[in-house]
Amino acid sequence: MKIKRSIYVIILLAGLISSAAKAQLGNHKETFTRADTLRGMLTPLRTCYDINYYHLDVKFDIDNKFISGNVLFKYTATQDFTKLQFDLFSNMKVEKVVYKGKEVPYTREFNAVFVTFPQTIKNGSKDEFTVFYSGNPTIAKRAPWDGGVEYNVDSLGHKWVSTACQGMGASVWWPTKDHQADEVDSALISISVPNGLKDVSNGRLRKVTKLKDGYTRFDWFVANPINNYNIEANIGDYVHYTDTYMGEKGKLTLDFWPLSYNLEKAKKQWGANTKPMIKAFEHWFGPYPFYEDGYKLVETHHLGMEHQSGTAYGNHYQNGYLGRDLSGTGWGLKWDFIVIHESGHEWFANNITSKDLADMWIHESFTNYSESLFIEDNWGKQAGQEYVHGTRLGIQNDGPIIGPYNVNKEGSGDMYYKGGNLLNMVRTIINDDEKWRGILRGLNKTFYHQTVTTEQIVGYINEQSGKNLTPVFDQYLRHANIPTLEFMTISGKLMVRWIADERAFNMPVKVRLKGGEYQFITPKTRFMPLNIEGATKDNIEVDTFNYYIGVLMD
Repeated sequence: MKIKRSIYVIILLAGLISSAAKAQLGNHKETFTRADTLRGMLTPLRTCYDINYYHLDVKFDIDNKFISGNVLFKYTATQDFTKLQFDLFSNMKVEKVVYKGKEVPYTREFNAVFVTFPQTIKNGSKDEFTVFYSGNPTIAKRAPWDGGVEYNVDSLGHKWVSTACQGMGASVWWPTKDHQADEVDSALISISVPNGLKDVSNGRLRKVTKLKDGYTRFDWFVANPINNYNIEANIGDYVHYTDTYMGEKGKLTLDFWPLSYNLEKAKKQWGANTKPMIKAFEHWFGPYPFYEDGYKLVETHHLGMEHQSGTAYGNHYQNGYLGRDLSGTGWGLKWDFIVIHESGHEWFANNITSKDLADMWIHESFTNYSESLFIEDNWGKQAGQEYVHGTRLGIQNDGPIIGPYNVNKEGSGDMYYKGGNLLNMVRTIINDDEKWRGILRGLNKTFYHQTVTTEQIVGYINEQSGKNLTPVFDQYLRHANIPTLEFMTISGKLMVRWIADERAFNMPVKVRLKGGEYQFITPKTRFMPLNIEGATKDNIEVDTFNYYIGVLMD
């Protein structure tokens, strides 16, 4: 949900960045450190074990902004090993690591922790260890953009705390194997909070226990695979109400946790948006992926995050994005941006998760595009097309959408609006809405509860569409520039070609003579005749409503 930061930048800087400045941004070469590699690379010390189960048991001392507790790791060995890596930010203290009832040695380097076992862990064996830890985790000053633990008070003076750590990583507040490629199969989240407050985390509430030290423990169980940045703690003066939705897999429980004084606002706003959202997304993407854990909205101070089965919501019970329409079309004011966008991530980010943060477009491009599909489901296809076209106002073309691999680094914020427009172009090229819907549903079925790469997603779309769209995806995802369709009259004949970074770029595009019907042409990166009788530079029109491209008439 890094969209929020990029939106503010767009609002402040749109129209002010010169082409030269953009070029400098696009050509800037970042340098990465050993700490980046330890965080972002799948080394043998990480791939040697497959994480199966976590039990977080964490106590929040809110007054001192201090947490303490332990995390149980249950795993399956994927090879013989004696040493593995887990992750915990260096400002947090590892008290001890316990294996089979005894402390085992460990070392630390930056935010990585290396544990050495007393004997070889055999390939295929199931084993476990527990990390005891404590400390003052990083305080999020502007969550969810900077990440960490967010401390606030609500309007009545009650303490109000939440976590948000996408990109930064869950190891900012608890020990974990901090890489998106390995999702835990299930988790028990036990959060102890001062009496009088409630904790809301992912999954289903199993038990509430009054402890003897003035604290209450809330035990939440997640039955489905979950990426660790989605595991959350939300602590406040919450009230709870429920509903149900009869969906594609039967009865889906809906749980809502607003602050106590916002109960009526929540019932009105969440009630108007939640069921239409589930209806639209189940139509386009297939069943909600986590029926076993239910669907949940939780009010937070920060704007929002796609916390699986516990979406964080801070849009102040209003339509739009904090009351604004990001498309400039009016369609964005008919629904609550955070309910729709963050819930769209249940399919793309939570059900289908990118293995590397560099491929975060898989999360954000599809979810940005889901906004237009929600509009289409409620107000018709033209409305959805107008919305996705309008979001081009936010495109910066400042760098590749795919980031550098193995260093936990995402690419350009254009993964939102430019990525959404890319997917709409792919739909236009396929030119069969039922086939396109089948592809979107097929992605969620084929890669159900899996971590994936760009190559897998693009390969599936190619296979199902019967078209080689790899050069199209590569141009828009791996380069800052958009392609330009160039027309030139040579020896009295109108010629056409693509100007693109990808040499094999050959995207089919719709053109027409003025007043006529659109038809597809398939230019390449060398000039070829435009075989449309009577076409001239003066009467040819290109579909720039559905295609985000440049057009050049020489």
